[in-house]
Amino acid sequence: MKKNFKVGVVGLGFIGPAHIEGVRRLGDVVVGIVGKDLQEAQTAAEALHVEKAYATFDEMIADPEIEIVHVCSPNYLHYSHTVKALEAGKHVICEKPLTVTAEESKALVELAKTKQLACSVNYNLRYYPVNHEAREIVQKGELGKIHNIHGAYLQDWLLYPTDWNWRLLPKEGGALCSVADIGSHWIDMVMFVTGLRVSEVMADLGTSIPVRKRPLGEVETFAGKMTKKEMAYEEVHVTGDDFANILFRFDNGAKGSLAVSQVSAGRKNSLSYEIDGSASALAWNSESPDALWRGYRGRYNEVLIKDPSLMNPAAQSVASYPGGHTEGFPDTFKQLAKKVNQYILKGDFSAKPDFPTFEDGHRALVIEEAILESSQTGKWVKISE
Repeated sequence: MKKNFKVGVVGLGFIGPAHIEGVRRLGDVVVGIVGKDLQEAQTAAEALHVEKAYATFDEMIADPEIEIVHVCSPNYLHYSHTVKALEAGKHVICEKPLTVTAEESKALVELAKTKQLACSVNYNLRYYPVNHEAREIVQKGELGKIHNIHGAYLQDWLLYPTDWNWRLLPKEGGALCSVADIGSHWIDMVMFVTGLRVSEVMADLGTSIPVRKRPLGEVETFAGKMTKKEMAYEEVHVTGDDFANILFRFDNGAKGSLAVSQVSAGRKNSLSYEIDGSASALAWNSESPDALWRGYRGRYNEVLIKDPSLMNPAAQSVASYPGGHTEGFPDTFKQLAKKVNQYILKGDFSAKPDFPTFEDGHRALVIEEAILESSQTGKWVKISE
């Protein structure tokens, strides 16, 4: 059975329109949107061809047409928006981080248990098809015993003192900046691919630009790189991390390391991981999303190129195009939303979802708070969920 769901989206910065594009490609209808005010919502509704622009979030969730709410607002609003949406009987896909504290995320997990609703966190990068292929390779034991997991998530959009975003403000983005924004994607990814859980962390967080020039006006994520005209600024002291180095211990005894940075010149959006096992290794980079590297000691290495006709069923289920037709960042939103739609249509909300859940979002917050504690104390911190 196929159904075109009716969707509402809150948050109209960089990521909200990406959600809108993704669900529309499934045939879902974006009924209405909410921005920081009615004027922003009306302007975006005209540009994005959305029927309704709501003045408030409460107005949107009161609309009986809307079945699924996409929470794409600033981090500090995720908790309140998600609670209200669930209490209004709406399914929810919330951007990461699920909340700004583990206490809040735990409360959302408990609330979700009382609802017959789909509750997902948008760890969309899982949905590059070859990551599902990598997961199957690990599950089949082809890597042998995993002993080392290492990689990076690197960007450069905060490299200059004039680069600014609300994520740099703890009251809006939370206590962590680069780790919560992109490091969380890497941590979720390696746990998804390997099936392992982080058990301890040791972290060293850095702020390369302690005083930034904040434009006297709002700046959308990544949009500052496009600005060429002179702007008026105010100087703001920032404490949030714009880079970090983190060590991990996993529950099978494996070790890991991650470099996170939004101040690495030339790295636009590079998530990379390598997983080393006793029999072989594999590696992936988001800037070459259709390629999965396989490493061997006693024979030639391989590069597997995405081709649904050669991939396992789980990978096939998140690939829409044949081999040689690249599927990229926008496709990942569509594939995650598709899994949520399918789950809703099955109607069994006691079944284990095959998309990132609020439990996954809560686990990430617990790890992130341990990373912050480790950086402050200079000690290894155990993960207790």
